[in-house]
Amino acid sequence: QVQLVESGGGSVQAGESLRLSCLASRDIYTMGWFHQAPGKEREGVAAIDRDGNTSYADSVQGRFTISKDSAKNTLYLQMNGLKPEDTAMYYCAASPIKASPFKWMSLLRAMYTDWGQGIQVTVSS
Repeated sequence: QVQLVESGGGSVQAGESLRLSCLASRDIYTMGWFHQAPGKEREGVAAIDRDGNTSYADSVQGRFTISKDSAKNTLYLQMNGLKPEDTAMYYCAASPIKASPFKWMSLLRAMYTDWGQGIQVTVSS
């Protein structure tokens, strides 16, 4: 089991930026960010694996960047050009599985075994 702790959320205006961080208790193969708006399903936002492969949801492609500092077991999500529709709880997730094909499997909720408690991101227009 991996313990995950998110930080960096908050309230911003549309067009502004935030960086989320997720500290993991140990290294694990694949890590991702998901978001969940009220009344909606939890959806994959971005993922990265130990080989450096990355994947993004179409809605954030070009605006968000996922990265990790392996020495610190820390995952990041740089969110630029935030929109009101990005408002949601954001969750860090971890999986011991090497997703294949990575592009779509890494954004599936079902492949992740460990989750953080979530952090709120609110974007005002």
